[in-house]
Amino acid sequence: MSETAKVGDTVSVHYTGRLSNGEIFDSSVGSEPLSFTVGAGQMIAGFDNGVLGMSVGEKKTITIEAEDAYGERIEGLSQEVPRENLRMDVEPEVGMGFYVQTPDGQQMPVSITAITEDTITLDANHPLAGQDLTFDIEVVSLQAGN
Repeated sequence: MSETAKVGDTVSVHYTGRLSNGEIFDSSVGSEPLSFTVGAGQMIAGFDNGVLGMSVGEKKTITIEAEDAYGERIEGLSQEVPRENLRMDVEPEVGMGFYVQTPDGQQMPVSITAITEDTITLDANHPLAGQDLTFDIEVVSLQAGN
C-alpha cells in the first residue's frame, strides 16, 4: 500500500484553482509544483485538509467554501479616501495593489477597487475573499515528516 499524506508530511502538488464561474485564477501546471508541509498553516485550511490521505500520483478535485479559503468579505475593510491623501508615483488604476501603513505601524496590503475624480476606494480584503474555490490537485511527491 502506498503512503498517504498526513499532518507533518511535505507534499508537492500540481494544482489549478478555479472560481465558481469556471475562471482559472491560479495554476502550477507548466511550472514547478507547489511544496508545503501539511498542517503547518502554510496553505488555506481547505487546501491543507484536501491533500490529507492522498498518495503520489493521485488526482482529485476539491471545492473549498469561502470560510475555509480566504474568508468572507468584510465590508468594513473597504474604504473611500480622498485622492490627495494618497501620494503615488504612478497614476492609480483599478486592480492595482500596494501596502499602506496602519496607525500602529503595520503594513497592510490593499487594492484599488474604484476611482473617481476626487476619491479612491481601497479594499484590504483578500482579492478572493467571499468566494468558493475549486482546485484540481495532483500529488507529485510526498516526504514523510519527522
